[in-house]
Amino acid sequence: MVNIVPFQPQHRDAFERLNLAWITRHWEPELKDFQVLGDPQKHIIAHGGYIAMALEDDNAVGCCALIRQDAACFELAKMAVEESVRGQGIGWALAHHVIDRARSQGAERVFLESNTVLTPAINLYRKLGFKVVTGPPSPYERANVQMELTLASQ
Repeated sequence: MVNIVPFQPQHRDAFERLNLAWITRHWEPELKDFQVLGDPQKHIIAHGGYIAMALEDDNAVGCCALIRQDAACFELAKMAVEESVRGQGIGWALAHHVIDRARSQGAERVFLESNTVLTPAINLYRKLGFKVVTGPPSPYERANVQMELTLASQ
């Protein structure tokens, strides 16, 4: 059974490992990746963000972050599920958890950036209600699609 829990300092290495696994499968990590993954407390949580960890028998098998953009918007970011447990609904559970968290924090929308080569992720986002939008330029070279979920409509 998988439990979704808030990030704790002891999860930092797992958060980095899970994310570098999917990033390095397709791209070279970027400076922004190393900054955020190296110190998620400083770059995410300290700015009003949140990280959820999926634990199976106390082993981290997934993660997802909310990065506060402003009072009305969070960015869903750094979502990863260990390859050996994909297809078990862990990504769905993480996404619902962080979307509920954004809603409870008064957010009106959740924004994300991805790449169309990540077909399962894009399909998950569509099932969750995210729509393709054009947003500000991304700090990530690999990002070629931006999506948004309006919380008021749910």
